[in-house]
Amino acid sequence: MNALLAALVVMACAAPALAQPPRKAEGRPPMKQEERQRMREDMNVVNRGQKPERQRQMTPQQREQLRKDVREADQHIRR
Repeated sequence: MNALLAALVVMACAAPALAQPPRKAEGRPPMKQEERQRMREDMNVVNRGQKPERQRQMTPQQREQLRKDVREADQHIRR
C-alpha cells in the first residue's frame, strides 16, 4: 500500500515537469569577450566627437520672425 502511494506521489510530481514544452534554442550563441570589446571600440570610434547638441532658446524676435514665415508659407500654399 505504501509503495503504491509512493508511486502515485512520484507520478503526480513528475507529470507537470514532463509536460512542460521543450525550450527553444538560443538565436545566437553568447558573444565572446573579445567580440564584445571589439564592438565597444567600434562604437566608441563611431560616437567620438558627436556630443548631443542642446537646442538654444529662441529670442522673441526670432520667434516672431518664425511665426511670420510660417503664416506666409501657409498663405502661399493655400493659393
